[in-house]
Amino acid sequence: MARQKKTIITGVTREAADEAFATYAKSDAQIQKINAEIELQCAKIREKYADKLAALGSDRDKSFDVLQSFATENQAELFSKKKSLDMAHGTIGFRTGTPKLKTLKGFTWASALQLAKKFLPFAYIRQTDEIAKDKLLADRDLKEVAVYDTPTGDPREVTMREAMAACGIQVTQDETFYVEPKKEETAV
Repeated sequence: MARQKKTIITGVTREAADEAFATYAKSDAQIQKINAEIELQCAKIREKYADKLAALGSDRDKSFDVLQSFATENQAELFSKKKSLDMAHGTIGFRTGTPKLKTLKGFTWASALQLAKKFLPFAYIRQTDEIAKDKLLADRDLKEVAVYDTPTGDPREVTMREAMAACGIQVTQDETFYVEPKKEETAV
């Protein structure tokens, strides 16, 4: 379908809006009906081939297990130079995954962090300072918040919105237009 440029429509009367809504609702209902028919046909096709797909999937899984056992048992001699082996119907092999860190037995990430702080350079310890956006949103309507922006460092009371504005933060809420046509119950 070709891309259409959206034109801005102005000066619409109530009658024209009602007519447009009628067309919208009718088109939407037909789209829903066609999509339901498509889903029904797809379900019938899936049901028709479900047993065959299950059997083929089972055969494929069994064959995969046999190939994996063969490759694992003969890994030393077959995969010493290359990580793959070309066979009559394709290629089998071993892929090296992305390196990842894992704790040793008996260690947790919390205990590893404490030991890393003790033994590793600070470049390997991440410090994350970030604004607690969820807390700011929850407290956005507070009337009194202590801020420390006076020359002496003494606190003064302002509203949360004033404090956020001083930090360059504002609360915004977008509006989006929607159309919800009334649905008629149809017997299938």
